[in-house]
Amino acid sequence: MTKKFQRNIEDFVCEHCGEEVSGNGYTNHCPRCLWSKHVDINPGDREADCGGMMKPISAEQKSGQWRVLHRCEKCGYEKINRLSKDDDFGVVLELQSV
Repeated sequence: MTKKFQRNIEDFVCEHCGEEVSGNGYTNHCPRCLWSKHVDINPGDREADCGGMMKPISAEQKSGQWRVLHRCEKCGYEKINRLSKDDDFGVVLELQSV
């Protein structure tokens, strides 16, 4: 049985805005522009073959936690991710007005 979540502490350079991001094992998107990359099937497994860029398309607050919906620009896959305190909340507000 495969684990549903695998914590990987990885730093990366955002392929959308160029921000140098220090990962903490739960980081799955750029805190500056909120873009992500389609690399996982289950969180942290790095088993997705797609590799497309995941555009943040909407944001919502549920049970006191902000979440962003990402859509892969290559294959159309959609995934909801929780936001962290380090994310640019101005970008979240821009998503709300779309």
